[in-house]
Amino acid sequence: MTATTDKLHGELITSIEPDFKLKDIIKSIPKEYFQKDPVKAWFGVITNILAVIAGYAMLVYSPWYLLPLAWIFTGTALTGFFVIAHDCGHRSFSNRPWVNDLVGHIFLLPLIYPFHCWRFLHDRHHAKTNMVTIDNAWDPWELEAFNSANPLVRLFYRGIRGRFWWLGSIAHWAILHFNIEQFKENEREKARFSMIVVLVFAAIFFPTLIFYTGVWGFVKFWVVPWFVYHFWMSTFTLVHHTDPDIQFSYPEEWNQALAQLEGTVHCSYPRWVEILCHDINVHIPHHISTAIPSYNLRKVHASLQENWGSHLKETKFSWALMKRIVDYCHIFDSETAYKTFKESRG
Repeated sequence: MTATTDKLHGELITSIEPDFKLKDIIKSIPKEYFQKDPVKAWFGVITNILAVIAGYAMLVYSPWYLLPLAWIFTGTALTGFFVIAHDCGHRSFSNRPWVNDLVGHIFLLPLIYPFHCWRFLHDRHHAKTNMVTIDNAWDPWELEAFNSANPLVRLFYRGIRGRFWWLGSIAHWAILHFNIEQFKENEREKARFSMIVVLVFAAIFFPTLIFYTGVWGFVKFWVVPWFVYHFWMSTFTLVHHTDPDIQFSYPEEWNQALAQLEGTVHCSYPRWVEILCHDINVHIPHHISTAIPSYNLRKVHASLQENWGSHLKETKFSWALMKRIVDYCHIFDSETAYKTFKESRG
């Protein structure tokens, strides 16, 4: 046994031993929380579609001074589309692979995201979470890599790690998801298929939208909601695993269970955001097992709080939180987790 439990003043305390494994955490979760419920899954689909329709109705009928609110709502609802596809990618939406693939492709089309490309790269993030140079989601650069990069790349990295963090997922999308070299040989056929699907969709959808609504319609109905979606995508993914106290590790020092349990952050957002985004912020359970459907994440988090509470990192979204992250979490440091750009120069 690699984890022991004791009672201290009525609170369950779980101590972790050196040979601690992810399966030890999974065993503590009630089995029914892994079960898929088609009614809940499709209810989430229907309500999300209705939310997006409501958002676009607001964009059509709102006076100009209410457009910012309509954009924020619509972009956030479109983020829910991504989360549905996210469940599909992890096969936690349906027991039928073809249903997962079909729904995943459809819901990522408006975001111009190639489903299989995202799925393959995201699986690697889960397999190597918080592993230096291997994890592909907000892994901090080592100082040597930063110093050896050309000035434009360094400037870009500074921006993404600083006040332009909200553009990070756009860079990730553009640089990785359409590059066939990122995928293994046995993944490339499906990756190409997904690329073709979204490119054909874009080639038809964008000219049609511009033809009927003009350039302003293109900006109003797609570009701005898409940027709002990427604000949430960048923010969620950055906050999920980034904090001055969260240590990335080299492969030889990395522990899968600790990386998923202690290296993942639960962050509370305004409840309307959590509802529209299907509780994607309840992220620790998802890193314990990707088989947990999004509608069960809160139940699993409560179970983890009961059994592993002293090891969970929980916070609340605020601009102060984002400032803390983007002002400090810049360059990887093996002893202090991070150094700022200024400290790295010293």
